[in-house]
Amino acid sequence: MPQRNRRVLVRSIEDISIEEVAVPRPGPGELLVRSSVVGICGSDTHAARGHHPFIGLPYRPGHEVVGTVTATGAGAEGFAPGTRVIVEPNLYCGRCAQCRSGRYNICRELKVFGCQTPGGMADFFTVPADRVHRVPDGMSDLEAALVEPLATPVHAVAKAGDLTGRTVAVLGAGPIGLLVLAAARHAGAARIVVTDLLATKRERALKLGADGAFSAGATGLADEARGVLGGPADVVFDCVAREQSMAQAVDLVTKGGRIIVVGVGSPEPTPVRLDLVQDREILVEGTLMYTAEDYRTALGLIASGAIATDEIITASFSLEEAGKAFAAALEPEHVKVLITVAAPGTGV
Repeated sequence: MPQRNRRVLVRSIEDISIEEVAVPRPGPGELLVRSSVVGICGSDTHAARGHHPFIGLPYRPGHEVVGTVTATGAGAEGFAPGTRVIVEPNLYCGRCAQCRSGRYNICRELKVFGCQTPGGMADFFTVPADRVHRVPDGMSDLEAALVEPLATPVHAVAKAGDLTGRTVAVLGAGPIGLLVLAAARHAGAARIVVTDLLATKRERALKLGADGAFSAGATGLADEARGVLGGPADVVFDCVAREQSMAQAVDLVTKGGRIIVVGVGSPEPTPVRLDLVQDREILVEGTLMYTAEDYRTALGLIASGAIATDEIITASFSLEEAGKAFAAALEPEHVKVLITVAAPGTGV
């Protein structure tokens, strides 16, 4: 059993350090996993800046993690050492009404691995064996690192119903917005427009298949978007979740259409034109995380080559450079920033 275990500790965006802790031992039903690649999520940077409504500081991140099983606890023998896995980080109770109905992503007692519990941004971590998925042969660790971020858009797109032949607007061209674009296209959307304040993000959205990309600050945004879509959008995915984006969503969506709120909103109240929501029979619906079915869909999408990973992964840092990695993840030009974890003392 290895003796050294480095783990990232986030006290604030300016105070990100490496702590040395004991290598954990897997309990019954658990796996000991050696991390290989860990993604930094928008939730991570929100939390590091003290802005996330459900993640307190300090915390130990790493919910977008790929690794290799090193040891197993009793009852987890189905995973042989050497098996590559990705973590599905929602830790649910299995007892509440939501869990019993299969919607464990909104478990009443939900905790998220790497958010409310220590995560995988470390050399080694333990996780329940039922919270991992095997990485298919032929899929690289870098590709596998996109499964978790893609599963959230896959779940959001599924909430919208059948998108075949429908028109879609995606507000925000960050990692989640770009992956919503990919997931909506795969689900059969006929035309898709994307908005963002940054020209470089709009250009990337066009590269990834958007039919139009418009400045989120443009006064004629709704008219330009309708011109490309051929009318109001059937579905709007709000990946920003701020007052301006919600106002734009209501303006862009058709009567009887649907707004899916994907971004993590502020805990402060967000004004919404309820008169228009009522008069136009607009459905506004939130979406949280994913289930195993969404993971399987995301795995299939990545395995098929439908996701342009080279356009999504824009930077990689070592574990020791975690502070630099978080700073890079805050830079608007980056999409997905990864941390690669070398085995202690090996450099690999």
